[in-house]
Amino acid sequence: MKPAIKPGKIRLDRADKSLQLVYPDRECTLPAEYLRVYSPSAEVRGHGPGQEQLVHGKINVGIESVTTAGRYALQILFDDGHDSGIYTWAYLRELCEKQEEYWQDYLRRLQEAGRGRDPDESPVRIIG
Repeated sequence: MKPAIKPGKIRLDRADKSLQLVYPDRECTLPAEYLRVYSPSAEVRGHGPGQEQLVHGKINVGIESVTTAGRYALQILFDDGHDSGIYTWAYLRELCEKQEEYWQDYLRRLQEAGRGRDPDESPVRIIG
């Protein structure tokens, strides 16, 4: 197994609500909402297969702070109070590389569940 690539630069943009990661071979900007809904925490992922939770209503979430967790990860404190996810270097790289695929899957799952990104919006289905 090859070692995870650690970003050479990590930049928190509170105004843009995003985290920018600069690798030797690429740069990526991960929105706070994307990071929040794909948190590696047990609260989101559960403790085993089939226990995942669909996080919704996080379109306005921001990032309060980012700290290192040892030499292998970041811990992100979101402004909704969520702080239990430890984002390993490997997982952050995966989130960068598969951002479009994961985001489209998230939007599809929201739609299937009748949920939305906006906490103030309630999807209504009109029948007839």
